[in-house]
Amino acid sequence: MAVKELLVSFLATAVAYIVFKIFRFLYAEWTSPLHALSGPPNKSLIYGNIKELSDSEELYERWTKKYGATFKFKAFLGVNRLYTTDPKALSHILMNSMIYQKPEPARYHLSWLLGNGILVVEGEKHRQQRRIMNPAFGPAQTRELTEIFIEKSIELRDIWLTESQKDENNRIDVLSWLSRMTLDVIGLAGFNYKFNALAASDSEKNELNQAFSLLFRSRSRMNLRTMLDTMVPWLRPIIKHIPDELDAEHKIASETMARIGAELLQESKAGVYMENGKVVTSWKRDLLSLLVRANMATDVPASQRMTDDEVLSQVPTFLVAGHETTSTATTWALYALSLCPDVQNRLREELLAVGTDNPTMDELNALPYLDMVVRETLRLHAPVPATIRVAVEDDVIPLSIPVTARDGSVLREIRVRKGQTMDIPILVMNTVKSIWGEDAKEFKPERWEKVPDAAAAIPGVWGNMLTFLGGPRACIGYRFSLVETKALLFTLVRAFVFELAVPAEDIGKKSDVVQRPALKSDPEAGNQMPLRLTPVIRN
Repeated sequence: MAVKELLVSFLATAVAYIVFKIFRFLYAEWTSPLHALSGPPNKSLIYGNIKELSDSEELYERWTKKYGATFKFKAFLGVNRLYTTDPKALSHILMNSMIYQKPEPARYHLSWLLGNGILVVEGEKHRQQRRIMNPAFGPAQTRELTEIFIEKSIELRDIWLTESQKDENNRIDVLSWLSRMTLDVIGLAGFNYKFNALAASDSEKNELNQAFSLLFRSRSRMNLRTMLDTMVPWLRPIIKHIPDELDAEHKIASETMARIGAELLQESKAGVYMENGKVVTSWKRDLLSLLVRANMATDVPASQRMTDDEVLSQVPTFLVAGHETTSTATTWALYALSLCPDVQNRLREELLAVGTDNPTMDELNALPYLDMVVRETLRLHAPVPATIRVAVEDDVIPLSIPVTARDGSVLREIRVRKGQTMDIPILVMNTVKSIWGEDAKEFKPERWEKVPDAAAAIPGVWGNMLTFLGGPRACIGYRFSLVETKALLFTLVRAFVFELAVPAEDIGKKSDVVQRPALKSDPEAGNQMPLRLTPVIRN
C-alpha cells in the first residue's frame, strides 16, 4: 500500500509540475512585449510559421515588405520569435553576447558533438577560450598555413584531371571532392594529422575520420528521445535511462576521438618548450600547437588557462567549423562561375597572369577580381544562412528603422524579456534590396568596386556582410577560410572551365546548419553539385 501511495504521490507531483510549466509558458507568451508587433498569422498550433519558412526562400522578404524591418512570427508551439533586419538592432544583439546567447537546447545538442569547445560555451568561459585562441588565428599564422592550402588544392586539381576523363561528359560532383580536400587541410593545418581523404576511398577512411563520421551521424539523427532530450531539459534525468541504439555508436566514436585527441595533444605539448623565459613552438605550425603555446604563455594566469579537456574540445570544433563551411562556400563559388562565363573568363585571365602555381597569402590577397568573386559568393551564398539567439535577461533593443505597432504607435525600441528568442538573418541581410539594390539576388562581383554606403551599417566582422557574424562571437577562423577558398579557386579556375552538368533550375538548397546544394530531381541522392570540367589549354 505504501508503494502504491508513493507512486500516486510521484505521479501527482509530476503532473502538477508539468501543468505549472505549461501555465508559465502560456502566461509568458500571453504577456510578451512582442504582442505590440505586427507579424504573419499563425499557420499551425504545433509548427507555427516554421514549415512555411522551410518551403519558401522568399518568405522573409515578403514579410519584411509587408510588416517592416522588425516583426514577430510564430515558432514551434506558437512561441513568439523576434525577426529584424534593422542594422542597429542586430548590432546591439551581436555586440552584447553576454545577454544574447545561443539557446540552451542548441548548445546542449552541439556539446554532444563537440564537447565544450568555443562554438558551444557562453559568457565568461567563451571569453577565456577566445582570448587564448585568438593568436592562433591571426594573419601571420594564416600566412604560414597557406602552403598547405595550395598543396592540397594542387592535389585536388590533379585528381580532377584524372577523374573527369573517366566520365564521357567530364562530369564531377565537386562538393564531395571539395569536402575531402578541406578535411585534409583542417587535419594538417588544425592538428598536424593526415586524413588522406583525397587519396582514400570511403572504405579506407582512417580511424579518426570514421569516428568523426560516426559521431556526427549518431547525434544528427533525430528521434523522439533526442527531441525530448534537446527540447525538454527538465526531463533529461529520466530520458537518459531510456535505451537508444545510437548510444553505442556515440560511445565508441567518442572514446576513439578522445583517445586520438589526447595523443595529438601530447604531441603538441611535446613541441612546445620554454626558451629564455618565453614559450616557443618547435617546427610545428598547426593550430593545436599554437593553441597549446598560447595556453602556456607566462602572461596567462593559471586560473585563466584552458584545461586539457577544453583544449581537446577544440579538435572536433576545428573539424566542424573549418571543414564543411569552406567546402560549401567554394562549391557555391564554382556554381556561380559556371552560370556566369564572362565572370569566369575574367577571373581566369587575372589568375593566369600570376607566374607561379604556388602563390603566397599576400599574392592571393593582391588579386582584386579574385577577392571580389569570393566576397560576392559569401554574400549571395553564405554557407550558414541564419542563426538564433536568446535573451538571458530582460533588455531593450534600439531601432534605427522605427516600426508601427499594432495599435498604430511608432516604436523606436523593442522590449524583450528573459527567454525571448530571435533570428539573426545572415543571408537575408546579405541580400536585402534596401541595402544592396534591386539586383541584390544577382551574382555581380563588380558591385564590390563601390560598396553601397548602407552596407557600412551591417555589423559583420568582415566584408560589410553578416556571413562571419560580428561582435565577440564572430567567426574566429574567418581569415583561415578566406585564404583557403582563394587558394582553391586560384588553382582550380586556372586549370578548368566549369559548366553546370544539369539544368540550373534543378539545383536546390538543403539546409542543416550549413546550406548545401542538392538536385531537385534526385533528392534522395543527398547533397551534390555536378559540374562539367574542361581542362584549360594554356598558350
